[in-house]
Amino acid sequence: MDKHLSSQFDAELSGISTRVLEMGGMVESQVAQAMLALTQFSEEIAVQVIRTEERVNQMEMEIDRDLSTIIARRQPTARDLRLLIAISKTIGNLERVGDEAARIARTVRGLVQTGVLGRLRFPVSDVSLEASLATASLRKALDAFARLDVNQALEVIRQDDEIDREFDGLLRKLITYMMEDPRTISVSIDLVFVAKAIERVGDHAKNLAEQIIYIVKGTDVRHNTPDAVADMVR
Repeated sequence: MDKHLSSQFDAELSGISTRVLEMGGMVESQVAQAMLALTQFSEEIAVQVIRTEERVNQMEMEIDRDLSTIIARRQPTARDLRLLIAISKTIGNLERVGDEAARIARTVRGLVQTGVLGRLRFPVSDVSLEASLATASLRKALDAFARLDVNQALEVIRQDDEIDREFDGLLRKLITYMMEDPRTISVSIDLVFVAKAIERVGDHAKNLAEQIIYIVKGTDVRHNTPDAVADMVR
């Protein structure tokens, strides 16, 4: 590839990376807004989150189409091809984060419409704590993507266990809540689904981190413990 074509290719990669980060910021905001809808019992905010899902889906399709065009035109070499493949997987994970945010919002909308959310005695702040951990992990993963920072990606992978523990704790609390008052079973089950959606956001942040390591190191670290991943990228 001559210097002119190489510069064009670099510009195309930079443009796509910028759009991935834009998409990431959008889904991060989606999750935050979905949780705001829950804490404020706001159907209006929930509806806004659901509407954003269409734009996120459109962005994924547009970026994926452009990736296919670049691969066909440029025939990139190993490291650049790794980057393009990892970006394709990254936007897939981001789209699924948007799906989880919309799932939370739809649950919140249903709870608000039935009127049970406003009478809820379960501390919603407990769910918010799990959400803050998951969104912080997603934000760190996006920052690691922008910098191609392996160490930061490793931090995201390690933090996934903390999010899982928080989900397990929430599940135990909700089971206790249902046992104490069977009338709360329906709304408690809905909150379990919300907590699980948040836990999945953390999983997708971890997947993003694994893709960053793949881009930089060329090593597939999926399905390994955090300590094993650290050893693999030394």
